[in-house]
Amino acid sequence: MPSKKDKIVSINDKNIKLTNLDKLMYPTGITKGDVIKYYHDIAEVLLPHINDRPLVMKRYPNGIEGEYFYQKECPEHAPDWVKTTAVPHSEKTVNYVVCNDLPTLLWLANLGCLEIHAWTSRINNIEYPDIAVMDLDPPDHSQFNEVLKTSLLVKKALQEFGLDCYPKTSGSRGIHLFIPIIPKYTFQEVTNVIKFIAKFIEKVYPSKTTTERVVEKREKKIYLDYLQNTRGKTMAWQYSLRPKTNATVSSPLLWEEIETGEIKPTNFTIQTILYRVKLYGDLYVDINKNSQSLDSILELL
Repeated sequence: MPSKKDKIVSINDKNIKLTNLDKLMYPTGITKGDVIKYYHDIAEVLLPHINDRPLVMKRYPNGIEGEYFYQKECPEHAPDWVKTTAVPHSEKTVNYVVCNDLPTLLWLANLGCLEIHAWTSRINNIEYPDIAVMDLDPPDHSQFNEVLKTSLLVKKALQEFGLDCYPKTSGSRGIHLFIPIIPKYTFQEVTNVIKFIAKFIEKVYPSKTTTERVVEKREKKIYLDYLQNTRGKTMAWQYSLRPKTNATVSSPLLWEEIETGEIKPTNFTIQTILYRVKLYGDLYVDINKNSQSLDSILELL
């Protein structure tokens, strides 16, 4: 029989054993049970975005103050209903977890996967991403307002190249801009396009932005990270929890919120995000209906 700390739940005829539900995951008092409940409650808007995407598990077995590790290979002890996909890499083939349903999401949360890290491509077209990413990373948390201002500059630059983008907080100190694209370009082509745009922005706004990879050489500028588009790279997806004291969430944003400059990452947490979704709905709901061409930019390279 399971202890009071454990529970077996059945969803769609799939049994999930949830263990150590009272384990502290965040120093603010948030438990493993709270994390599992969060992913249960946010699943309706989260699952469509990670549907058919390979996931990398970032596991915190003892909470955010303990050791964490990345796990690409699906554990051998996974239930037989957990979907996987085999993706070849240079050294070996990896069997990634694919989370298309609530039971799998709760199973992942029970493993201590606080964060949802997904590929930018889907398994039916694995070598051709449907999302391009511009990651705006400041040198420290004190410059979040500068990140907001810079994201508006990047939005304008992307529009000059005929591209719309969807903003979200990273859940840490930066902003992610997701650019929906037609999944016909290789990871290298997408990386080259976003690099080209990042270099263009850096040239126009040299005092504010940089593409310098060496942290010590960035001179406290906002780093435009285009390398998130390389094959196999994953990042925290929208609605993913982050390992921050306040249990922040990577939250989709309205451009109007960015323009006011009054938001901060700690506005979007495990306690607030569900009300926000109830208020605004899923701000990314139409992202997959807006796939854009990179052809004209590739012709410039």
